[in-house]
This record gives sequence, C-alpha cells and structure tokens, in this order.
Amino acid sequence: MEQESLFSASGQGGATPLANRVRPRELAEFFGQDQLVGTGKVLSELIEQDRLPSLILWGPPGVGKTTLAEIIAQKTKAKFITFSAVNSSIKDIKQVMEAATANHQFGERTVVFIDEIHRFNKAQQDAFLPYVERGEIILIGATTENPSFELNAALLSRCKVFVLRALDKGALVKILHRALHHPNGFADLEITVEDGVLEAIANFANGDARMALNTLEMAVLNGQRNGHQVKLTNADLTQLTSTRSLRYDRAGDEHYDLISALHKSIRNSDVDAAVYWCSRMLAGGEEPLYIARRLVRFAAEDVGLADTNALQVATNTFQACQFLGMPECDVHLTECVIYLAAAPKSNAVYAARNRAKKIIKQTGNLPVPLQIRNAPTKLMKELDYGKGYQYAHDSSDRLTTMQTMPDEISGAKLYRPTDQGNEAWVKQRLAAIAAWHRQHDNPREGGK
Repeated sequence: MEQESLFSASGQGGATPLANRVRPRELAEFFGQDQLVGTGKVLSELIEQDRLPSLILWGPPGVGKTTLAEIIAQKTKAKFITFSAVNSSIKDIKQVMEAATANHQFGERTVVFIDEIHRFNKAQQDAFLPYVERGEIILIGATTENPSFELNAALLSRCKVFVLRALDKGALVKILHRALHHPNGFADLEITVEDGVLEAIANFANGDARMALNTLEMAVLNGQRNGHQVKLTNADLTQLTSTRSLRYDRAGDEHYDLISALHKSIRNSDVDAAVYWCSRMLAGGEEPLYIARRLVRFAAEDVGLADTNALQVATNTFQACQFLGMPECDVHLTECVIYLAAAPKSNAVYAARNRAKKIIKQTGNLPVPLQIRNAPTKLMKELDYGKGYQYAHDSSDRLTTMQTMPDEISGAKLYRPTDQGNEAWVKQRLAAIAAWHRQHDNPREGGK
C-alpha cells in the first residue's frame, strides 16, 4: 500500500505554501534546535550515521518536527513511509506493517513517520507495538501533545523522546532570510526589506516558523510593487500583524502549564506575574469559571486561615463570573488574583488535611470514643454510648478535659498553624488551649 507523502509538495509558486517550498533538506539548513541537532549532538549523529532508533519528536507547532522527518527521509537508506494519524485506519496500518515485515526478512529497514501521532487512538497505537518490539520498523512520531499522556505506555517506553523548543527570534530571522534568497521562495521577484521588518515578523510569529513564513509570504503578496520589484515596509507589515494569535488548547499542555504558572505566581506573592498569567488564559479563550474555581481552591490551600477573607473574596468572584460572564468578569478575576497574591500565605489547613489522610490510611477505622458517640436510644445508653460526655458550654472556660480522639492516636497534632496574618491569632489561641489542658487534665474516666 502506498501512503501519500507529507513531502510530495515541492517547487515554486502555485498553491504550495512558502513554508513547504523552502523546507530544509539538510541539517545545516535547519535552524533553532541546536540542543538536538547541533554539532556533536546525539540526534544529529544518529541522523548522519543513519542509525536512528524509534523516536518521538515533541514540540509546539512550527518548530521543525516535520522538517526533521523530511531530513531523515533524505538521509536514510531505509524505505521511508509516512502516515497521517487523521485519516489512517487499523487496516491501513496492518497492510503497511505486513509489507515492512516482509522487507525486514530480506534485510531492508523500514522507517515509518506518523504526523500528529497523538491523534491515533489506543487500538491504532497498539497496532504498531509488535513491529516496533521486533525491530521490523523504526517508528518516528511527531506530536504537539505531551506523549506521557497521549501515547500508550508500552509504545512510549520503546521510543526515545526528543523535545523541540519554540524558536527564538534569532532562529526565526535566519529562517526568513533563507526563504527570501531560496530558489523556491520568490525567485521571480526582487525584494527589498526595510530594517526591522524581519525582526517584527519573528516577534509576531511567537516561536512558530510556519507562522513566520506565512506572514512573510502575505507581506510579499501585499507589499509595494513596481513590476518585479517589491518593497516590504514596517508600515505595511503593521496591517498584517495588528492582532497576534495566541496558542492555547484548553484540553492540552498549554492549559495545564498556564494554570500551574498562575497558581505558583500567586503562591509566590508575585502580583504582576499572577495578573499576567490570568490575562494570558483569558486571552487564549479559557473558561472564566474554570479560573474562578481554581482561585476558590487556592484561597483554602495556600492562604487558609492566614486571611479568613480570602475564601469569601474567591467565592464572590466565582459568583460574579457566573452572573456576568466574559468579557465583563475579567476585572473581577484580576481583582481576586491580586488579592490572593498580596494576602499572607499559609498551607497549614492543606497540610492538616494531608496529615489526616495519611494517619487514616495507617490506622484504618478507629472506633469513636464512647463519650462522644450519639446515644438516641435506650439500648445505646445501656451500652455506655455518650457516657462521660462533657458539654463545653457548661464550663466557664468553654473547655473540658474530655478526650475526643481515639486512644490510638491521642495527642496527634494534625493542624500546625503558622505566624502568617490572622493565623498568628489562631496559633496563640491553640497555645492557650494547650496550656489550659496541661493545667486541668487528669487521668480519669472520659479524660486524658
């Protein structure tokens, strides 16, 4: 079975995008991933020596995953087959794998490149597994999603993961310069570029070479023309780059990375960073109620009793987001983010909950002490349910010597308050209670 090549579009002009027309075919023309393919790096050596293992290329859009696959296709002496995860069935996969098995028996290697491998479901991924295990194919997968979550563990364990980074401005400018002078770029045009234009395109592209090249192509098509001469100016470019498209996937890594950045910026009391990350999420189209829910959680987990008003502010913000929606509720979210970032911090409540979970896991279902059991029936009272109960309001200090912990964990300290904000008062109050018990507690029935 013949699969359509991802790299079949070549040549100049027509409907072929510039990014495809000038795609590098040698590592020397591949810019921006020196940590992987720089001189002496492992991946470059493997490509040059044609000794590739099965591997996964993971990175954001437009950073060179498919380009690396094309370079490998040009270098390898193996049969190179491409799949698109969007339109390949298990039947298609098995047909190609059977051909690869036959080729392997005659000593011919087969490299299988799968673009957007994260789009394959579990059954489709499983179809490749035995062939990878037996070494009958070398699998190269490209993905924008975290392979830890999107690939089967068995398949992932048999592949080396290489992480490609978003391209910096310098790499993007090099790519744009190369495109302007490439024979398949704009060979029939004489292009002059005003200072700063390529840098502006690189800034606008936000680490994405495909976006940079598409923007350059649009700029050339809309530039100032005089026959075969085209001039690119900063003024003309502004019309194409007035609105930057932010990369944001509410179900992918970007979603979790940004909410993590927001949470940790607030925890670190960095007001400006917190406002920035909240605004980034909103600009990317995040559901405001999701952010509001996370702020409610933060108010208890990271502020807690250090500022007892924090939870109320966060809850009110959630209600405001429900009532108003976007875009009006953006100010309420920003206000809450600033409040929580500026608030004193304590995770003592969160830590107390975790200690309780741990001690319950260790000790199991400890019986409730008889003196604090409910006793609504005569039988229960006869069984001493509630016997020795001391009603705190009957005491002038509103404290009693009654034990309320199970015997096995009596004296365990789960909540350990800090000196932050209002929690300092809580700490003082608990210290006073502890001092009272040291003075009044005696070994007695129902007491300590």
